[in-house]
Amino acid sequence: MNATIEFDPSYTLLTIDLAQGESIKAEPGAMAAQQGVEMKTGMGSGGLFGGLKRMLGSESFFVNTFTAGPGGGWVSLAPPTPGDIKSQELFPGADLFIQGSSFLGSTANVELDSKFQGLRGLVSGESVFFLRAYATDGAGTVYYNSFGAIKELRVEPGQELVVDTGHVVAFTNDVQYSIGKVGGIGSLIAGGEGLVLKFRGSGSVWVQTRKLESLMDKLKTKGG
Repeated sequence: MNATIEFDPSYTLLTIDLAQGESIKAEPGAMAAQQGVEMKTGMGSGGLFGGLKRMLGSESFFVNTFTAGPGGGWVSLAPPTPGDIKSQELFPGADLFIQGSSFLGSTANVELDSKFQGLRGLVSGESVFFLRAYATDGAGTVYYNSFGAIKELRVEPGQELVVDTGHVVAFTNDVQYSIGKVGGIGSLIAGGEGLVLKFRGSGSVWVQTRKLESLMDKLKTKGG
């Protein structure tokens, strides 16, 4: 299959060209247009338990699968907010963790479950769960979206990368994180900076240039 990303990074659209019999899985509501494909809605692999685990990661209980007919076909997917779309190739053992609500679609052999952040997530003000995307049979591809543009940041051995929790989109499974804050308690209350994720190890973290929570706070202030 062939993937084309257009209109990035503000109003990005992903189009997947499918040969006969090829399939792509997508978040319900993501389809913008399609031709020559059949759509089926189901719970995906893992059945009821798998659907519940996706819900814990702020994703839908159901998954739509688009399969090309005899002449092939295509499907265009659009995220719910203005922003970018990126892809990550996955291999067995090389997982990708995605912030809740950022999953857009994947090849048929990619599965999703959730990783509990524990009490760190409860105090961070963000999702308590990350989604874990992993390939079950050979290489696979996952597509994820953001609010704003996406930038890749490298985590190098012996260094610490600090990212605001609301700007984290995804990270590889070869980095470890902890929840912390920038500055003292005064900075947390009056400095305009909330809690952060502190990454160590050797891998990549993808961040978004805008924070949806900040926009919602602005709209509330204007509305009030």
